[in-house]
Amino acid sequence: MVKPTNIRKAPAAAVGAGLQLEPHQVLIRPLVTEKGVHRASRNNQYAFEVHMQAHKKQIREAVEKLFDVRVEGVRTQVRKGKSRRYRTTMGRTSDWKKAVVALAPESKINFF
Repeated sequence: MVKPTNIRKAPAAAVGAGLQLEPHQVLIRPLVTEKGVHRASRNNQYAFEVHMQAHKKQIREAVEKLFDVRVEGVRTQVRKGKSRRYRTTMGRTSDWKKAVVALAPESKINFF
């Protein structure tokens, strides 16, 4: 069978680009952990659980709008879910997205 040559795929960057999220939908919750408190106090970086389809620009705008701070950089990672046992069956926790937001030196978020 011959594949038609005139069919084009959408670029990977365009997939999901049309999703418009409000700032309170982008940031799900702050991640308050020992490592997060250390990052906040030493490096002025804060970690958040974010919407899986949110991209870095949306995360930057959401943090700036909700906390009235200036963001210098955003790093994201998708955390894979773990296998868990529920009584006699095996299950799996959901994948989730984490964002580490670096703020400008004069900016600060106080939720600790």
